[in-house]
Amino acid sequence: MTKIKLCGLSRPCDISAANVLKPDYIGFVFAQKSRRYVTPERALALRRMLLPGIAAVGVFVNEEPKQVASLLAQGIIDIAQLHGAEDEEYIRTLRRLTSKPIIQAFRMLGEEDVQRAMAGSADFVLLDSPGGGTGKAFDWRLPQGITRPYFLAGGLTPDNVGEAIRLLKPYAVDVSSGIETEHLKDEEKMRAFVENVRETDAEMVSRH
Repeated sequence: MTKIKLCGLSRPCDISAANVLKPDYIGFVFAQKSRRYVTPERALALRRMLLPGIAAVGVFVNEEPKQVASLLAQGIIDIAQLHGAEDEEYIRTLRRLTSKPIIQAFRMLGEEDVQRAMAGSADFVLLDSPGGGTGKAFDWRLPQGITRPYFLAGGLTPDNVGEAIRLLKPYAVDVSSGIETEHLKDEEKMRAFVENVRETDAEMVSRH
């Protein structure tokens, strides 16, 4: 079954909606330039509302490894997602500070980005559109040869997520702007996204 990550949650009502839909992961954005930015204090308050069994992912852009490890150690998040220019040296440093899982994002422009994602040492890779958070999909032909589990992001919406799963069979799908209306999470779009993922999975299982 395709895992689901609803990213960029920032309000109590977002968490309430997630608790009903029960995705596998939700994401808190700790990059201050993002309009979805939450402070560690706000993330902790939201985390306390989150049902057990839904993993919280912290999204970071070139953050100090000590700060990332601190949020993991406090239990505010369960997984770190690196979305900046973090390299293998950064990941080695972070691994000395925490044993928690790491997701590394790669922006898909060409075949060399696919190769870098394949070679990366993070627990999971996330394939995103150039620029990240643009709401635009990248060329889905690019990752068709990837053999490791990956999160598919970039331009996913309730309308196209089924097609993406049928074509690429990713480990997980990750959505943020595709479930928003006027830059805020939209409960109806969240529900439609999750339902379409689960319906596509069920349809693919019944075919086999």
